[in-house]
Amino acid sequence: MEKELIIVRGVPGSGKSTFAKTLGGVHYEADMFFLDENSSYVFDPSKLKNAHAWCMNSVLEKMKEGEERIVVSNTFTQKWELDPYMDLGKHQGYKVFVIVVENRHEGVNTHGCPEDKVEVMKSRFEFSL
Repeated sequence: MEKELIIVRGVPGSGKSTFAKTLGGVHYEADMFFLDENSSYVFDPSKLKNAHAWCMNSVLEKMKEGEERIVVSNTFTQKWELDPYMDLGKHQGYKVFVIVVENRHEGVNTHGCPEDKVEVMKSRFEFSL
């Protein structure tokens, strides 16, 4: 089987995590960094950069182990946020897929991202067809 990196992107509440979990393979997202020992979500905005570094390093570790399918779900609203994963996948011999999840079902963002922040993400969302 060809190794695959599947990047799932969308605004909070779109269902990225739910969808990503249906794809099989190993799943990572920056939000996992904020889970405490009881699996409770404790967000600290001052650690967001660390969360994304953790996510990227976790993906790289699994690639080096030869994991066949890796799924990453983050907002990835702009191209520069995708590029490191795209490059990593290509350099590690993975076929890279990018999937945009739209919030057409009026999903609720479970991590409490403020609506004004979600609107900013929507307004800056870049995509390539």
